[in-house]
Amino acid sequence: MTHETSPTLAQMTRVFGRIGLLSFGGPAAQIALMHRELVEERPWLDEPGFLRALSLCMLLPGPEAMQLATYAGWRLRGVTGGLIAGLLFVLPGAAVIAALALLYAAYGQVPLVQAAFVGVKAAVIVIVLQALRKLSARALTAPWAYGIAALAFIGIFCFDLPFPLIIAAAALYGFLTAPRPDTAPPPFTNSAGSTLRTAALWLALWLVPLLALTATGQVFLAQVGWFFAWLAVITFGGAYAVLSYITQTAVVDFGWISTAQMIDALGLAETTPGPLILVTQFVAMLAGDLRAGPWLGLAAGVVALWATFVPCFLWIFLAGPYVEQLAARPRLSAALQGITAAVVGVILNLSVWFALHVWFGEVGTWSAGPVQIPLPDPSTLQPLALALTALAALAMLRFKRGLAETLAVMAVLGIVAAAIPGAF
Repeated sequence: MTHETSPTLAQMTRVFGRIGLLSFGGPAAQIALMHRELVEERPWLDEPGFLRALSLCMLLPGPEAMQLATYAGWRLRGVTGGLIAGLLFVLPGAAVIAALALLYAAYGQVPLVQAAFVGVKAAVIVIVLQALRKLSARALTAPWAYGIAALAFIGIFCFDLPFPLIIAAAALYGFLTAPRPDTAPPPFTNSAGSTLRTAALWLALWLVPLLALTATGQVFLAQVGWFFAWLAVITFGGAYAVLSYITQTAVVDFGWISTAQMIDALGLAETTPGPLILVTQFVAMLAGDLRAGPWLGLAAGVVALWATFVPCFLWIFLAGPYVEQLAARPRLSAALQGITAAVVGVILNLSVWFALHVWFGEVGTWSAGPVQIPLPDPSTLQPLALALTALAALAMLRFKRGLAETLAVMAVLGIVAAAIPGAF
């Protein structure tokens, strides 16, 4: 076991900047990347503390990987460290999304970019599965944990159960089956006044700008802000849990963008660094650009980012001081362990879902009563995506090539393959 040490702010900036630039592949790959950088390669966090923080972040609304980065920074260097880690996790991806949104609005499909994304998506499949294997080894340490992971996968993959229900059930099981402590746990020592001041400060930072947009008659920007602020409260389990709600509201209710544009937004967000919930920035920018050009698009993107990510700092700075004290309570600690096990099953579901949508052009649903299983159309198999996935697996698993190198090579191969007529 490693022992935690406190790095300098300059060291933190370099390491979390690297994490932000390489955080492709969704939460599983991002969590594995942070574990390698913060636990394996540096004695900044220890294994139990990392897993406790991960369990906490799964309990909170919002992107769990971004919140895990924020918690790690806060744990190492307080609020300043949390801000550095959280911002560096989001800003590289936000910059890429901003550029892609402006290109998309100006030039439509951007074929060269889409060709590169075929290779990137193929590599992401391997990255996620590799990360899932590492996460399973850390989280599944008892037979009951394997059972929870399996039930979580079946519940979400076969029955489409809500993510919060799965997490709540896993936490309840852990809580009820934990042994009773021999002695009373120590009382919470955190100051109630400090907690209230933190809540007041970050609530004001989050909501006052949105109130100002409403008060000054910025109808569209206010609508964007309040919608994504609401999403920040209900987004348990990451962006996948609310993608259908985003689509329903942005496409049908508000008429901001079309269904095809929403699908393109998701594809672009999936293959950029940072949390997948950055799809909100793309949707807002495209909607603003369609209304009044790129300046409104940029403004809408900033509002969406603010409404989506400022509450992440609120949740972490409020809950962070209680993580270790919660761990000292066996029943609550067991509940967090149950959540961690369930997360393995949920991420396995996301891995399968992602692979199906990369390898096949059309994925339907096979239904039988309450059972609903994703079923790809075999005739829409994408040979190029399948071949590139095999190459990515060979590069990463057999030849141990790095994440950034593999992603770059796969992107180039995607472009080259698309330039050869009839190759696939």
